[in-house]
Amino acid sequence: MNALDEKIERAADWLQAQADQFAAQDGPAAKLAQPLADDAAFLRKLKPSLIAARARGEAPVDQEPGQGTVAPSGPQLGARPAKKRGGGGGGPNPFLVIGAAFVVGIVAAKVIDWRGHAHPDH
Repeated sequence: MNALDEKIERAADWLQAQADQFAAQDGPAAKLAQPLADDAAFLRKLKPSLIAARARGEAPVDQEPGQGTVAPSGPQLGARPAKKRGGGGGGPNPFLVIGAAFVVGIVAAKVIDWRGHAHPDH
């Protein structure tokens, strides 16, 4: 790699770093992240050694215009925890919860009815 290729690569690296920094921000700066990443990718294609290789037919000349990559703005999720056998999501059995609610409802109805007999209407 010659000196001009190195300078272009450094400039592309700087643009990519700016794009990553802007992507981590909110507001108008975040909107500049993708265009800067695209510019960095384009700048890398302008290296004289690549242009010469394309002219000699050693590099592809029919590439689609690419998009630069931007770093994610926040931390990414880690590995998912291993799923338990049986497919249960944990917690009590739902039928047990429904049964307990049914019993509590009956007991509450009995208590309310019993208290109603304590104060008969005049």
